[in-house]
Amino acid sequence: MNPFDTFLIQPILNLLIVFYQILFLVKVPWTLGFAIILLTTVIRFALWPLTASQLKSSQKMAALKPHLERIKKEHGHDKIRHQQEISNLYKAHGVNPVAGCLPLLLQIPIFIALYQVLLKIVGFQEADFLSKINNLIYFDSFHLKEIPDTNFLGFSLAEKPNQWTQIGFAILLIPIITGLLQYIQSKMLIPAAQKSSPNQSKSLQKSQAKTERKEGMEDTMAAMQSQMTMIMPLMIAFFSYGFPVGLSLYWNTFTLIGIFQQYMISGAGDLNKFLPRKWQK
Repeated sequence: MNPFDTFLIQPILNLLIVFYQILFLVKVPWTLGFAIILLTTVIRFALWPLTASQLKSSQKMAALKPHLERIKKEHGHDKIRHQQEISNLYKAHGVNPVAGCLPLLLQIPIFIALYQVLLKIVGFQEADFLSKINNLIYFDSFHLKEIPDTNFLGFSLAEKPNQWTQIGFAILLIPIITGLLQYIQSKMLIPAAQKSSPNQSKSLQKSQAKTERKEGMEDTMAAMQSQMTMIMPLMIAFFSYGFPVGLSLYWNTFTLIGIFQQYMISGAGDLNKFLPRKWQK
C-alpha cells in the first residue's frame, strides 16, 4: 500500500466506518448517508483554519486592488520601481500573496483522499466489496457484517443520475442542486462592488476604461474569472450527473459548509445585493 493510502485514505475510511457503526447502533435511519454527511462535516470543520486563512488572504488582496492599480499606473513603465512599490504595499498591510495559495494546496490531498474513500464505499456492486472494505479497517469490532443500506431520502447512494431513464426524473434534481450550490459559492467568492456616488461612478468608469485598454492581461484574467463563475458549476453538475449519488451528497455537504464559512468570514460577496440589508456583510 502506498503512503497516500496509508496516511490519508485508510484513516478517513476508518473514520467513516466508525461513524456508520455508531449511527447504526443508535438506529439512525439512512445510516450510510448520514455517516457521509457527518464525515464530510468533521473534515470540513477540521480544515476550517486553513480555509479561513485562504479566505482572509483573498479578502486582503481584493482590498489592495485599487492601490495595485494606482501603483501600476504610476510606475508601470519602471519594472524595478513597480515591484518595489508592490513589495512595500504588501509589507505595510501585512499581506503575503502566497498565503492564499498554501492552505488550498494543503487541502487538495485531503479532498482527493475523501473522494477515493467515497468511491470505495459506494462500490456495492463488486462481489468482494465487504472483504475489500474490512481488510482496510483497523479493528475487527468495526468490520462490516453486511453491505450497508444504500437508501437515502428516496434515492440509492450507489445510483447515478445518468440512469434516470430507469430510476425516474426525480434523480435529475441532484446534479441541478449540486450545480446551483456551486454557483452560489462561486458568486460569493467575487468581492461585492463598492458603492459610490453617480459622479464618482462615472469618473471611475472612465478611468477604468482607459486603464483596461492598456492592461490586456488583467482584462483577460477578469474575463476568465467571470467565465469560471459559470463554467465551474456546470462542470460540477456534469460530474454529478455521472457519479454515484453518495459522491454528490459529500460534495453538496462540503459546499453548504463552505457557503456558511464564506459568509461568516467574508460576507456574501457578489450575492450581497440580493440579501436583505440586515443580512448583508
